[in-house]
Amino acid sequence: MGGRVDGVEISAPISITSSINELQRKKLVSKHVHPSLALCSLFILQSHFHTNETYIIYVQPPEEVDLLSSKDLNDYYHSFLPSTTTDDLLTPTMVYSYRHALSGFAAKLTPDQITAMRAKLSFIQAHPDRLIPLAVYKVCSADDCQMSDIIAGHGAAVGDGVDIISLSMGQRSMEYYVDPIAIIAFVATQKGIFVSCAVGNSGPSKSSLSNGAPWVLTVGESTIDRSIRATAVRLGEGTELDGETLYQPKDFKPDQHPLVLAGNNTDVKGKVVLCEPNGNIDDIAKGRAVKEAGGAGMIIMNNVADAYTIPADKHVLPAVHVSCVDGLIIKSYVAYLGSSTNNPTATIIFKGTAIENSTRTPTVASFSSRGPSQVSEDVLKPDIIRPGVNVLAAWPFDIEDASQGPTFNIISGTSMSAPHFSGVAALFKSAHPDWSPAMIKSAILTTADKVDHQGKPIADQNLNRANLFATGAGHVNPSKAIDPGLVYDLSPENNISYLCAKNYSDDNVSVIAHKTTRCADYQKDGGSDLNYPSITGHLNLSVRLVQKYKRTVTNVGEASSNYKVEVDEPRGVSVVVEPQILQFSRVNEKDYFVTLSINSSTKVGPMRRGSCVGCPTSTL
Repeated sequence: MGGRVDGVEISAPISITSSINELQRKKLVSKHVHPSLALCSLFILQSHFHTNETYIIYVQPPEEVDLLSSKDLNDYYHSFLPSTTTDDLLTPTMVYSYRHALSGFAAKLTPDQITAMRAKLSFIQAHPDRLIPLAVYKVCSADDCQMSDIIAGHGAAVGDGVDIISLSMGQRSMEYYVDPIAIIAFVATQKGIFVSCAVGNSGPSKSSLSNGAPWVLTVGESTIDRSIRATAVRLGEGTELDGETLYQPKDFKPDQHPLVLAGNNTDVKGKVVLCEPNGNIDDIAKGRAVKEAGGAGMIIMNNVADAYTIPADKHVLPAVHVSCVDGLIIKSYVAYLGSSTNNPTATIIFKGTAIENSTRTPTVASFSSRGPSQVSEDVLKPDIIRPGVNVLAAWPFDIEDASQGPTFNIISGTSMSAPHFSGVAALFKSAHPDWSPAMIKSAILTTADKVDHQGKPIADQNLNRANLFATGAGHVNPSKAIDPGLVYDLSPENNISYLCAKNYSDDNVSVIAHKTTRCADYQKDGGSDLNYPSITGHLNLSVRLVQKYKRTVTNVGEASSNYKVEVDEPRGVSVVVEPQILQFSRVNEKDYFVTLSINSSTKVGPMRRGSCVGCPTSTL
């Protein structure tokens, strides 16, 4: 048992006593010294000599990292650790081996060991661990969320000096001066607080997004490579169709059962029931009805809009949820055999959880709200996508018995996606404490992945190529974002200039800026000159025109370095970037201009995508 001596907490008094006796034998501590003073002296000695602390180490990923087993990756990380010492307290110790969050690991090391590690070829950087406390502010009741409560909770967070705010709530798009979330987020970013907001769950409808202000990170939702399906529907003629379900009974025998369509007066006892989409009845409620009627199992088919975005629910009987396409296959099978003397049959095979790197993941979830923003079409939103389908999340009550205590559930929604960036931003705050929220956002956006695990462009819920108003910059890649080389910073004044360019009145801008503002004092920078990591151009198809876009980049990489511009032009549009080479002799800022012009020989459709990247050419 521990105790306290002169304000110092003692957690291991037996070992301390032994150490004091040893010190006394060596006459380093007089036997006449008061015991509490001896203890305090001992802590000072330990603090001086034993300087192991936790560091976060960033390294280059090994080749074909996605194909490596966890053991192989762990061995690779261990190769960076210095040789062990004779002092057990100073022996390097692996704390975490990261795979999905970043390329690197956390380990207990001494400063000398960190210095030795810097000589390793694939070593990038190391930072001491930093305590980032978590504060939770309750702003919603079980029934609703009052905006007055949200504002009060946000104000308390800003007043408490938090570093990061995650808002998994929103409403329909509205002008920023009447949008409380946009207003409170502006105040937060002015104080250096990173704000991450959910895009909303109204997809796949066009212009359905919430929280589209340029000063917040607007997060869309993607799928992950984990299946809590690993279940399959086996039809009587041998066809197997994969689906998902959280309920995985171990005592369900995969025997063939009669397969019927749900409907009025249908006898379902001992049968597997195929339930078609019905927005008025919850899927769990459908299962309860089938179970109460004596059904052996249930197959739920997706609607057309959700397509291949499949939820994994905690059902009350053996059940599986399948895509719309697979549901139609099953329905056709039932209809075909139902018209003959052969009876359709099916069973459900539960296979547990599987990680499938070969699948088309990530894909954009069907219900992830889409852009463009109704308020700011000249700013690409959403900014980024992050996993939010079938995420393991804390849940306030047991999913089977509400009388039991807190537990966990599988939840889907952009409310699951946005908090991911709180963790990513926390890593950035630790590694780059002097970066502004806009610099962190820029690093995230400019290093995002554009392709899935198969190397194909990220797809939407129909497995077609997703457009930019679904993906934004792409899927977050924290390992690359930690060292972006160049970033686009965005000052409060730049945002105010943008608001003035929208022809907001002085009073409207003052509400957002949280101070008296006169637009006459600001240059009106529209979306073309807003120092954002993306460029959205509106081109007139009837005339040839030139549009200029000004951007300022900040060098956060090697002080002496050159970057050469590489452009992937949108089809039908020519792009000129000046200057072609950015040269840095120190951490500095450079302006470059992007000029877009219509190619008169090509018809331009409703939307075209391209990219402009700065590639390091040399380090001087």
